[in-house]
Amino acid sequence: MDPMSDRRTRSQKLILDLLKSLDRSVSAQDIYMELRQQGHSIGLATVYRALELLKRDGSLQVRTLATGESLYSTLKEDRHHLTCVQCGSSIPISECPVHDLEEKLHDSYHFKIYYHMLEFFGLCTQCQLANDV
Repeated sequence: MDPMSDRRTRSQKLILDLLKSLDRSVSAQDIYMELRQQGHSIGLATVYRALELLKRDGSLQVRTLATGESLYSTLKEDRHHLTCVQCGSSIPISECPVHDLEEKLHDSYHFKIYYHMLEFFGLCTQCQLANDV
């Protein structure tokens, strides 16, 4: 059992339950709207505060898109993407060249690593073709 679970607020528990039920990453706004639709009385500022605390204790992961928007999900796996800076499309990639580095960093710095993300930014095929027109 998670030792942090006893200290979580009602809002944090609601958010974690919602994220666990989803099979995708979502924004804070999406979380807020979904909880409101489920009949929970929660403010957007409360959602942001709860997300920040959950991020700090390693209960969720955050991915910041090229647009600056953050997407939240429960810890499932390290994620890697090719992200187009023009249209914002994001292609997941399965290869991970940094797992060995993660272990070395942990050993060298005694840094507790929750997860890592690797993201490459550039132009997708469709945007490259559109720019050549």
